[in-house]
Amino acid sequence: MTDPVQLAVDAALAAGRIQSDRADNISRIDYKGDIDPVTEVDLLCEKEIISRIRTAFPDHEILAEESGQSNERHAWRWVIDPLDGTVNYAHGYPCYCVSIALEHDGQVEVGVIYNPNLDELFVAQRGKGATLNGKPIRVSSEKNLKRSLLVTGFAYNVGETENNNLDHFANFAKECQAVRRPGSAAMDLCYVACGRFEGFWELNLHAWDYAAGWLLVTEAGGKVTRFDGAPFSMGDREILATNNLVDQSMIDVLSR
Repeated sequence: MTDPVQLAVDAALAAGRIQSDRADNISRIDYKGDIDPVTEVDLLCEKEIISRIRTAFPDHEILAEESGQSNERHAWRWVIDPLDGTVNYAHGYPCYCVSIALEHDGQVEVGVIYNPNLDELFVAQRGKGATLNGKPIRVSSEKNLKRSLLVTGFAYNVGETENNNLDHFANFAKECQAVRRPGSAAMDLCYVACGRFEGFWELNLHAWDYAAGWLLVTEAGGKVTRFDGAPFSMGDREILATNNLVDQSMIDVLSR
């Protein structure tokens, strides 16, 4: 039986190579909405990942950003974002990655995220910790929100809804050391897991945005909940990920 962790790693690295090879040669960009792009590289990466999964686990379910939910019904499901940070990629801004997770009955068991720009490979397996390029990682030990570096993002419909995160962004900007907005939720979660950020929050995400990063954070000693501190589950649209030390402070700000 193929090792699902190794399969996810190999698939992520292969997709990352496609991203690197095509970064300066994007021939086609389409739009799923007015400002929501998809490039042929998104599709090529997704095809590569799914092909590898289908060869090893033909009966597993697959949920991928571009092709959606497969028709299989199985306890095991792969959750894939072939290119998280497509807007960045399309503009040549080097902040994007591949995200692959494997869940069993709604619980993520394997999470792999690869950033080809920095050649950083994040891997987590339930109960076995999280690593960056093979070395164990842990969340930050900072307890004070005022000294914390936070990160967030905005959905494509930010200009169309009042629930757009701009209020939370303004509130946190006054309560922490600084707030960043790189443009890749998967990378944001990786950076919480390895201690570069103390906390991350965002609205209107999809399972492929956070599945792998969710496991990375928890396996690195962090905490993932909803905005009010309630338990987080697959399919939730709002997420709060912290080093498990500034979580209550962040919940207090989010409750305003």
